[in-house]
Amino acid sequence: MSRTYKATGINLKSMPLGETDRLLTILTREFGLIQAVAPGARKHHSKLGGRSELFVVNELLIASGRSLDKITQAETIESYPKLGDHLLKLSASQYLAELVLCHALSEQPQEELFCLLTEHLRRIEQIPKNTVNRSLMVLAYLAHAVFHTLALAGIAPQVRLCCLTGQPLTPDWQTSEWRVGFSNAAGGIVNLLALAKARAEGSRNSKYQIQNSKFKGVYVPTTFTEEKEIPKIDAQLSASDLSLFQQLANPALSPVAENVGDGFFQQSNWLSIEKVLRQYSQYHFGRLIRSAILMDTYLNSLSTSS
Repeated sequence: MSRTYKATGINLKSMPLGETDRLLTILTREFGLIQAVAPGARKHHSKLGGRSELFVVNELLIASGRSLDKITQAETIESYPKLGDHLLKLSASQYLAELVLCHALSEQPQEELFCLLTEHLRRIEQIPKNTVNRSLMVLAYLAHAVFHTLALAGIAPQVRLCCLTGQPLTPDWQTSEWRVGFSNAAGGIVNLLALAKARAEGSRNSKYQIQNSKFKGVYVPTTFTEEKEIPKIDAQLSASDLSLFQQLANPALSPVAENVGDGFFQQSNWLSIEKVLRQYSQYHFGRLIRSAILMDTYLNSLSTSS
């Protein structure tokens, strides 16, 4: 007889299998990522039909197979139906699921990741339908979820200390053109003045060393570049961007959400923050987030119609 096991899991990916089955990729508390067949899930009136939909949390009884495991019983304990009432909420949830699939492990418990994902899906779903600037609220909650997922993976970007100097960086509200750099390779924010100084010193030192080298034309590394490579800047953040970025490590965005009328969600800052986090995630996981394309298409249509 086949060995059976119980698990609590959320469906993150689904694809047709054969004529009537579905192959599900499920994040479980107990065993991490698993793949299991939902037999007959595509049949009309199948008991597993609704239970095999995306973002449905089930108590599962699964039979181990030689090649694929098979779901023999499923009881739904939670779902997020309101994710489907807004295209941006749905695409943001798919985006987050893709990120979790990059990070999740198999054959070991993923309790923290499971709880993190379900909590952030719940927050995105509960954004009220009639909220002003709902799209920017979705982006804000998505950015918060992405940052927490990266933190759990141990690769959250550094947004308080300069990755070049190690010194704290705070937003300069007095200078309208003030910017801070962001480097994917360095792992976070970079003081642009310190970067310019480092580049200038590196250039002067390398010229001096080449002129005084016994071997003309041979590059001799400077002391600075031997100790620390000068980072490439992938994006620049304004004072408002950095201020919001530094709040993403907080457990909840509720203090920000309460200030909707004061401009937090009325600014385009969340757009740039999401794009920076997306590029950073893709750089470190080495994988494109395909659901973001649908999100971009929707946001572009909004800006075109307005």
